[in-house]
Amino acid sequence: MLTASRRSALLAAAGLLVLAGCSSPSVEDSRRIVLADSQPLGGYNPVAGYGALGVSPLYEGLLRPAADTDTALPALVPSLADSTPENVGDRRWRLTLRPGVTFSDGSALDSADVVATYDAVRNPVVASEVSAGLAPVVDISADGPDAVTVTMNTNADPSPYLLLGIAPSEKVENAPAADWALNTKPIGTGPYTLDELQSDQAVMTARSDYWGDLPQVTTLVFTYSPDDNSRSAQISTGEVDGGSLPPKMIEALEGRDGVDVVGVRSADWRGVSFPSGNAFTADPQARLAMNYGIDRAAMVADVLAGQANPASTPVAAVYGDAYNPEAVFDHDPTRAAALLDSAGWRPGDGGIREKDGSPASFELLYNAQDTLRRDLAVAFAAAMKPLGVEVIPRGSSWDDIETRLEGSAVLLGGGETPYSIDSQVYNTLHTRVPDSSPYANPGNFTAPGLDQLLEQARASATTPENNARYREIQAIYMAQPSSVFLAFLDHTYAYRDLGWEQTAPILEPHSHGVTWGPWWHIAAWQR
Repeated sequence: MLTASRRSALLAAAGLLVLAGCSSPSVEDSRRIVLADSQPLGGYNPVAGYGALGVSPLYEGLLRPAADTDTALPALVPSLADSTPENVGDRRWRLTLRPGVTFSDGSALDSADVVATYDAVRNPVVASEVSAGLAPVVDISADGPDAVTVTMNTNADPSPYLLLGIAPSEKVENAPAADWALNTKPIGTGPYTLDELQSDQAVMTARSDYWGDLPQVTTLVFTYSPDDNSRSAQISTGEVDGGSLPPKMIEALEGRDGVDVVGVRSADWRGVSFPSGNAFTADPQARLAMNYGIDRAAMVADVLAGQANPASTPVAAVYGDAYNPEAVFDHDPTRAAALLDSAGWRPGDGGIREKDGSPASFELLYNAQDTLRRDLAVAFAAAMKPLGVEVIPRGSSWDDIETRLEGSAVLLGGGETPYSIDSQVYNTLHTRVPDSSPYANPGNFTAPGLDQLLEQARASATTPENNARYREIQAIYMAQPSSVFLAFLDHTYAYRDLGWEQTAPILEPHSHGVTWGPWWHIAAWQR
């Protein structure tokens, strides 16, 4: 297990690495990083969600996240904008663009590019996966070629919604984002450009005409390696320089010569969503009982090798005064059993509870390629069995899972856009809206008054009053939960020592692969 002292030492040193046991590489090779990516290569389209939080080698947003620790929300600082948003009226904000910025095709950045990118997100034909997360942005209009005006539907700071990577207006298409040319031929303002893309390898090279400081890491090579065991072996033997791995595999690599491991905090939660078409999971008392029946601390220790923090709601302590420290489910199986008894779920044949002829039984689906979700699903099923609740874990594909949400529970993850508490909770806890993802509160459950409070909080600026509103949201949820949140993951990575001074870690979103981790701001690495 990666100990707290070991982790602190790694982070405090910001990853000073020393290459050991290798012959002297060429200058070119020494400035190349090879990473094993668990995710398919391609899809490099910001409107489809790539680089949606301003972290990407290829694209940049008006603002970007900046941090020297992963224990707090990052600052959101100017990137393509040359200053932070200026309030110019009721829910209206102005940003001037940084001069001298060009895209990788040589064209100059101007306000038309910003307008076209955000318009595409709202275009129903495009079917952008990030449209729901950017819903508070009502409009972005050009204020001349060098500035834009942002109109919001909320009094909140617009900064968390201004991280989206900007594409050239000429490359924006009136077609589904998944079909755009940018997916395989990206053109952005970022420090790298895509030179080669095959099914098993992508090569990005540093731009010599980049507007900012030129990267010292000149070549990024991504290899597609979906199997956890293969990535672990590739890192161990030096075939690749790093990759993400499940916590148990990270634990096995710790102490290996030439390999460092790190866990980075995130707002990325794992939890169990419930279907409305099952009599047991549709019962609010049953869902409450299951929340008391799970030992989250034991799950973090045993399944996640300590690389996580228990979660009772989607709100983590990093949200400061908006976090409710009393909104925590204790592990109380006695109370869980009493809740089920009082709701009429009585022990039946085989020890499985039943009520009015319906068994306390349901299927729990998980992505079959995700070993961590598999392990969490199996652990959850084992925890429910002593309560007389039968949970049947089954691995499947996302395409199949999406067709079964009405009748099956799902081991889900969330926290894709955590730099706004509204984005972290609204789509997860609110009843479904027209643009909702299929996985946003799939059971469409709520508690009395919860939707109204979520809407009030979304429309309000960050004030002590609104922080109190978010604490109340968590308290109301606790009384009638829609899901069982399990843990906020630490994202775990292993990497070879190559002599680079890395950037400090940052609080990560729900993410997969190697865009984040030690490499999230690789353009700033130095020797």
